[in-house]
Amino acid sequence: MRVVTLAGGTGAAKLLRGLAACVPQRDLTVIGNTGDDTEIWGLHVSPDLDTVTYALAGTLDVERGWGLADETFQCLRGMAAYGADTWFNLGDRDLATHLTRTRALRDGQPLSGVTARLAASLGVAARILPMSDDPVRTMIQTLGGRLTFQEYFVREKALVDVVGVDYEGATAARPAPGVLDAIRTADLVVVCPSNPVTSVGPILAVPGIVDALGATPAPVVGVSPIVGGAAVSGPAAALMRARGLPISPLGVAAAYAPWLRRLLIDRSDRACAPDLERLGVAADDIVMKSRAHETELARRVLEPRGARRRPSRGGSASHSTAGGWGPRVRGEQDGDRPAGRGATLE
Repeated sequence: MRVVTLAGGTGAAKLLRGLAACVPQRDLTVIGNTGDDTEIWGLHVSPDLDTVTYALAGTLDVERGWGLADETFQCLRGMAAYGADTWFNLGDRDLATHLTRTRALRDGQPLSGVTARLAASLGVAARILPMSDDPVRTMIQTLGGRLTFQEYFVREKALVDVVGVDYEGATAARPAPGVLDAIRTADLVVVCPSNPVTSVGPILAVPGIVDALGATPAPVVGVSPIVGGAAVSGPAAALMRARGLPISPLGVAAAYAPWLRRLLIDRSDRACAPDLERLGVAADDIVMKSRAHETELARRVLEPRGARRRPSRGGSASHSTAGGWGPRVRGEQDGDRPAGRGATLE
């Protein structure tokens, strides 16, 4: 079974670990967000690509949700002594990843090739693809000016008011090699419980990807990152609000209309089910608090009722079985719990 996922960082990493426990890694393709890539100390850092790679390699610091387990931060301390910015935490062993990537990119290698080599070196059998080899940067518009996503999320701790979000460079970008083909030939496409605006949004902004999602005969199943009116982690609520999306599974469904065909929501959000009736909604416990929860949720995503194939392009689709063309959206709730790489020095 060929499973293709659209993935951000922390939430995606948990579900990907669950999926890897249910299907062989070689049958798993991850299309990763690069909109929050950044440059730190002259190094090209790809936070989301690294998080999912480390997760599938079994080396992720699960407690933090980013970086490597049992990491040390001696270089960070040394850089602080020299007066360098240290608001973005880079661990000592993590630096090897960024040094390898930066050198390869400067030698003219594409990000997709470098990502594949890094994953293989860590024993990851899944195919991890950046959404594009071209630079796309998520820019957060605040009352005080434009910030990169990492500046907003980590340096400013997502505490500044957001008035808009855009994806710089997206219109000129092309999907990385293999991305469109993976979506078109998948047996199942899974939208991980990632931030719809700044994790999945940049992927969708790359021309051709939304068209591929609309055309694939595979079912497209999403897991809501919003539970009980709040983001499970990160600043999704504030960013969804800036986009005019309800802070609920209704907003998630609206962000992925019209190609989303099924959405898993938490039991606490079951009141949203009637407004999501055009989607095959499944209300369950979707907060992944342990490895067992990750695997159980992955099984829910993979189960046959979530794997109905859509009619091929040109065929007919009934509203009751194929999903629909965008749910009726109403209502809005508030709430969020930021988290990030800006912890104090260790």
